Amino acid sequence: MTDKCRPVAEAVRELIDDGDYLATGGFGANRIATAVIHEIVRQRKQHLGLAGHTTTHDFQLLCSGNLTGRGQLLNRVDAAYIIGLEARGLSPHARRVMESGEVKICEWTNYTLALRFQAASMGVPFLPVRSVAGTDTFQHSAARAVECPFTGQRLTAVPALFPDVAAIHVHQADRYGNCRIRGTAVSDGLVARAAHKVIVTCEELVADDVIREDPTSTVIPFYCVDAVCEVPGGSYPGNMPYAYFSDEEHLRGWLHAEREPERYQQWLSNYLFEVASFDEYLEKCGGRKRLQELRQEELLDA
Repeated sequence: MTDKCRPVAEAVRELIDDGDYLATGGFGANRIATAVIHEIVRQRKQHLGLAGHTTTHDFQLLCSGNLTGRGQLLNRVDAAYIIGLEARGLSPHARRVMESGEVKICEWTNYTLALRFQAASMGVPFLPVRSVAGTDTFQHSAARAVECPFTGQRLTAVPALFPDVAAIHVHQADRYGNCRIRGTAVSDGLVARAAHKVIVTCEELVADDVIREDPTSTVIPFYCVDAVCEVPGGSYPGNMPYAYFSDEEHLRGWLHAEREPERYQQWLSNYLFEVASFDEYLEKCGGRKRLQELRQEELLDA
């Protein structure tokens, strides 16, 4: 148990290498590790793999490192859900990237991709599942048909997935890396146990005594975590359950800017490459005032 607190830029620089396989936490636009994704793009990491486990705005951001004159950030993706921002529509640039053919793709369902993390967290090479077989997804995935040695039943085997690094945003963490998540944790506990290195960003850094008061609330334990970064608003413009709602206006801005490559380049310069940190990005988007408005919206929805 050592003090793992550090700035996001330092964590990304030291823990993510070119060619690494990346897994991101959250689900859809909920609890995205946006600050880490911004820094990955800003530092121009290259040739990363990605687990697209319902990746929406995070996938959209990572694709900004492809086809924009900044090399090839992504070169392979295990996809369950990518390109779409759910009800908001498709990301025009992410679609261009995937249609270009420069990114290798392997298809899964959300469930089978989650099971791959579970297999890794258990230390087993695969898990059997009654899923995917009989669908076109099976033809485009790395799953294999197997026969149960006990019943003779035909099942699907999905291989364990061990990411090089995972980026996960949580509600609270202490300096050692014990993390709390309010609401559904999706597969993040499994992702943290499967990954070789884990960067955690948190809305609030709390004393370890606070964690000890209610240890059963710890979703990710300290021994899984390599870096802890306190980033209030760190899921913006995505949603943070019980904390703030997604900034739908700003997300629409991303989608509209992407329609025209030249306008998109200017948008990236303004919001990513001409800002020094995620805090500066938040200030450009309205700062504390905007986050407070989104907090009120989340509380009203709750």
